[in-house]
Amino acid sequence: MTVSALMRRRSVRSTLREAWRLRRVWWFTATARTKARFARTFLGSFWLGLSNLFSIAALALVYGTVFKVQDFNTYVVYLGIGLVAWNSIAAAVGSAPSLFEHNHAHVHNTSLNPIFYTLEEWAFQVQTFIQSFLMVLLALSYFQHDLFLNLIIYGWFPILNLFLFIYWFPMMLCLFGARYRDLYQLVPIILQLVFLLSPILYQKKNLGAMGWTANVNPLYRILSPVRHTLMAGEVQWLVCFGLLGINLIGVFLAVKLLNKERPNLPFLI
Repeated sequence: MTVSALMRRRSVRSTLREAWRLRRVWWFTATARTKARFARTFLGSFWLGLSNLFSIAALALVYGTVFKVQDFNTYVVYLGIGLVAWNSIAAAVGSAPSLFEHNHAHVHNTSLNPIFYTLEEWAFQVQTFIQSFLMVLLALSYFQHDLFLNLIIYGWFPILNLFLFIYWFPMMLCLFGARYRDLYQLVPIILQLVFLLSPILYQKKNLGAMGWTANVNPLYRILSPVRHTLMAGEVQWLVCFGLLGINLIGVFLAVKLLNKERPNLPFLI
C-alpha cells in the first residue's frame, strides 16, 4: 500500500490523538507568536484590549446617536461584547484561506501532520480573544456590574461553542482555499457583508423585515448566545446544545476532509 493510500485511511480518531500528543508544541508556538506580535512595545498585549476599547467607544458614540439609543449603558455592553466576539470570528475566518500557503515550506519539507498548523493558528486566535475579551469585559463592568459573575457561572458554554466554531469552520476554508485560490479574495468581501447584516452595531429588531437574515447567519448564531448569556445571566440551553452538536459534527467532518486532502496539499500550495 502506498504512503498516499495510508494517509487517506487515517481515521479521525488517530489524527485527533496525534494532535493531542503535540498539544504542548502547537500551544507554545502560538504563545511565541502572541509575544512576538507586541515585542518591544511598552504596553505589550494590552494593545489587544485597548484597540477594541477605542473602537467600542467610537462606535457607541456614533451609532448610539444615530439609533437614538435610550439606555446607553446597555447599548455599550451589547455593542462591546458583540464586537469582540465578531473580531475573533472574523480574524479566524479571514486568515484561513491562506494558512497552508503561509506554511508551504513546512508542508513541503516536513512530515508533520497538517492539523498542527490549524491548531497552532486556532491557539493563536484563542489566546488573542482571551486577552482582549477579559480587558474589554473589565471595562464594560463599569456599565453592568455582573458581567464577570455571569462569565464564570454561565459563559463557559457559549464560549466553548465559539472556540469550537473558530476551529472547524476556518479549517474547512483552509482546505478549500488551498484548492480554490478565489477564496483569498472572496472571504474578506463576504465578511464585510455579513458584518453589516449582523445585529452587532444594532439590535435584531432594527432589521425589520430583514430579520430572517440574522436567523440564517451562522456567524451571528455563534456570537449571539455569548452576548445573551453574559448580559442576561442565563444560558439558552437548547440553543447551546444544538450548536454544540453542530460544532462536534463540524470538527469530525473537517478532520476527515483534512485526512483526505493531506496527500494533495504539497501539490496545491
